[in-house]
Amino acid sequence: MVRPLDGITVVTLEQAVAAPFASRQLSDLGARVIKIERDAGDFARAYDDKVHGEASYFVWINRNKESVVLDLKSDKGIAALKGLISKADVFIQNLAPGAIERLGLCSAEALNINPQLIYVSISGYGRGGSYEQKKAYDLLVQCEAGLLSVTGTEEAPAKVGISVADIAAGMYAYSGVLSALIQRGKTGKGDVLEISMLEALGEWMSQPYLYAEYGGVQQPRSGAQHATIAPYGPFNTSNGTVFFGIQNEREWVKFCEVVLQDDSVATDPRFSAGVSRVQNRPALHKVINSTFSTLTNDEALARLDEAGIANAQLRDMRDFSAHPQLAARNRWREVELPHGDTARSLLPPVTAQSYEPAMGPIPALGADTESVLAEFGLN
Repeated sequence: MVRPLDGITVVTLEQAVAAPFASRQLSDLGARVIKIERDAGDFARAYDDKVHGEASYFVWINRNKESVVLDLKSDKGIAALKGLISKADVFIQNLAPGAIERLGLCSAEALNINPQLIYVSISGYGRGGSYEQKKAYDLLVQCEAGLLSVTGTEEAPAKVGISVADIAAGMYAYSGVLSALIQRGKTGKGDVLEISMLEALGEWMSQPYLYAEYGGVQQPRSGAQHATIAPYGPFNTSNGTVFFGIQNEREWVKFCEVVLQDDSVATDPRFSAGVSRVQNRPALHKVINSTFSTLTNDEALARLDEAGIANAQLRDMRDFSAHPQLAARNRWREVELPHGDTARSLLPPVTAQSYEPAMGPIPALGADTESVLAEFGLN
């Protein structure tokens, strides 16, 4: 099986989430990823121990990789790292601000070693400016990007429940590397890519920014409801909760006809247009709840499906693990853990006809140090 990035070698000085997520996605496409770790390892190895003794974060974003332990405080360790970089296609790092420069491996020095290298730096806030040296953890970047100002309830903000700032930065690093590889194929030259978590998440915040910048008012926090569309969100039934969303006036009319079974609601002046429904949300919900309180979950979902209204059940992680659609599409694979157990893991979301993504093992700390250094002549 030939994968798109077969033959591409990636060397990483990575930790936590952002850079490991980027490099794991490259490895899914066939790239060889050599992960450089200190003797204590990537600190994400110790975030928890829930996956047969391994950390859930580490298992998620470190499959397919080779772990090489180097002492980067020693001349021999730095020489070995430079030797690996000299033969790599991509180098990714997300060390603390200034750390890579102290190692003597800024982008100019690395490209001097290897002019065809694609050099990727992921940081919290980017180079320059008063924030350059600030530490950046996911929650803090969510705050700085304004995400918490639009997430949560009217009474209290809430962080997103996953590492969304890290994930955004990792995604842009991943797509940036793919673009740079195409560009290198045209020019024969490497490149330097910089991704900041603030700017990556800022891109995802563009809609609420535009809403506030030109609408003159902050988009309100609305819990699980949609801030600017109604009805859109959770509604209680007689035995649970269902979620649904109305996107246009055609759907609204159909919803009133089939789900509420009351055509008059569609033409009620309080609800006859999207803006009016948002302005009169409490009254709207009262009307909807009067019907949904008489229906079971299954009955409500059946009516919504009949009307062609997008809907969903509220699932927890156990429900997600048993999701019938993922099972029907055969989306789960077993990934080998360092000590012989396996972890059931999702295939990457892009499905290709010509190949299946690599789903290789999670490396034990330093498991590949001797073999990789010997291969590269760095003993």
